[in-house]
Order: sequence, then structure tokens, then C-alpha cells
Amino acid sequence: MRSISGADGGGQLVRSAGAFACLRGRAVEVTAVRAARESPGLKHQHVAALDALAAMTDADLDGASLGSERVAIDPGPVTGGEARVEIGTAGSIPLVFDAVLPLAARLDAPFKLTVTGGTDVRWAPPLDYLREVKLPLLRCFGLDASLSSERRGFYPAGGGEATLTLHPSTLNPLALPARGPLRGIDVHSVASESLADAEVAERQANATRTALDVACVETTVTSAETSSPGSVVTLVARYAETRVGFSALGEQGKPAEDVAQEAVDDFVAFDATAASVDRHLADQLLPFAALAGGEYVAPERSAHLDTHADLLDTFGFEMTLEEGENGTVRVCAGPQSVSP
Repeated sequence: MRSISGADGGGQLVRSAGAFACLRGRAVEVTAVRAARESPGLKHQHVAALDALAAMTDADLDGASLGSERVAIDPGPVTGGEARVEIGTAGSIPLVFDAVLPLAARLDAPFKLTVTGGTDVRWAPPLDYLREVKLPLLRCFGLDASLSSERRGFYPAGGGEATLTLHPSTLNPLALPARGPLRGIDVHSVASESLADAEVAERQANATRTALDVACVETTVTSAETSSPGSVVTLVARYAETRVGFSALGEQGKPAEDVAQEAVDDFVAFDATAASVDRHLADQLLPFAALAGGEYVAPERSAHLDTHADLLDTFGFEMTLEEGENGTVRVCAGPQSVSP
């Protein structure tokens, strides 16, 4: 059994370690899980991600419980089928889906995963980011995946539900050395039905459009039935060679216009760089670059990026991170086998 320390990482390290254990078909244990965090050990969404991986591989799990600082996964073959996982809190549904996405490279039949929990919560990209940014981009490089949302879920009640369907996929190298010119921006604004009288979703969308100095802006406004009031705006910038996303969550006492401005400010800062992917994609694309090869330019060098690259190195995947202009980082990898 391969042993990996999780002392310097967070939930991403646990999810990726589990995913690559399944891809390699080898048992892995993670010790000192999230040891540097204020509240160490597994959280509800980490346990849910491990449960999802176990469902795809009929894996044996040891220590996959709330608060555990050691967990081990011993996987079988990656298989198709269906599974349902309940986070039990407003933990992030998109992050659970992130754990299983790379396994599409080993599927021999479709797999459908339904997860309940939080669709749009702090410390994680919202559901529209996964649906409108990450999945469309990865489809360009061979990933066959679709996403449906049955119900939105905000903090603290959660109660959201979404389904990810994966098909057997042959991944192609991520050829994203540059982003090209900006083609347009899509704005997705969502708010709970309980906030309809205050027109929160409409105000977020309108404020985003007004703050953007871009000719082609399309907006989508959604009022959603939810267990907890909440709102989110996701800005999707479509460049000639890539797409990137920026989002902000509403919260009590925070005007809808401020929510919009937060997402716009993140876009403006990114657009001033030469990066081809945003900060979330910089970390989340690493497993796909490891499997299929390719290159892309991250806007900055983060601890998440370094820790994730180090983890993949322990599984035998060589990743090169080269410092670029104005703090950017070029990520490079050659195609490598996923055979056990």
C-alpha cells in the first residue's frame, strides 16, 4: 500500500489521491489528513467523494469517516453503473464530481452519479462554473460528461441535488498555450425564490453587465427553489482558444451589486495577465494533463498547484511548472499511461 502524507494539503489532495489510486488500481492510504487546517481530518464532502470513488470501483474504504485523519482506499476495476451519495450538509457537490471525473479515462460503460448537498457554497467553484466552464473545456479534449441539476443548495441547509453522467472517454492533450482574443462573456445569475421580491438575481446580472467594458455580454437569470436563501453569479469569459470563469456568492447584508463587482474584479485582474486558464482550472486540470499530456498557463503559482503537482509525482506523473511573465506559471506534461 502506497502511503501519502496529507499534512500540507487539503481536500483536493484526498480526492486526487483516491482518484489516482483507482486509476492505478493500487491501494493508497493518506495520513495526517488536512493536518495543517484549523479543523483537521475528513469533512462530509471528503467522505462523500471517497464514497463516490468506491462506488465506481467497488473499493474497500478504511477510515472514511467524519474527522478521520487517516483514510485508505483499495480499489477494484473502474466500472459503469449508477450511484447516489448524500453529503448530509451543504458540502460542495461540484468537488465530489471533481473526484470522479478523471476516471472516465478508464470506464468501459457509462456511470451516473447523483449527489445531494450544496451546489453553490464557499471555498468551492459553484455548479455553473462546472457546467459552463470546466466541462465544456474538457469536452474539447475528449471528456464525455454531462451535468444536470435537480435543485440548488446554498449554505447552511444545502438540500441541492445534481447528477453527473460519465461515458468512456479517450482524453487528448490539453493544448492551451495561449487564450487568444476575447469572444464574449456569459453571465449566469441565480437567486433563491425567497429573494425574488428584492430582484436579487436580476440586479446581480444587470450590475455585472454594467461593470464590464465588453461589447458582447449575454445574461441568464434564474430563480430557484432552495432550502436556504442565497445567490450566486458566475461570469464565463469565452476566448478564442479557451474559457475561464469567475464567481461570487451573495450573503446577508451584501448588496447584489457588490456580489457582481466581486466577480467582475476577478475577471479584470485575470484579463490583465497572459494566463490561458483561471486559478480554479490551474489546479483542477492537473489530473487531465497528467493523463493526456499538454500545457496551459496558470495566472499564478499557488500552494494548491504545487501540492497537487507533488502528489501526481508520487504516482509517477511528471509535471513541469515553469515560471513565466508577471507571476504566471506554464504547466507542461507529456502523455502518460494510466495502466496499473
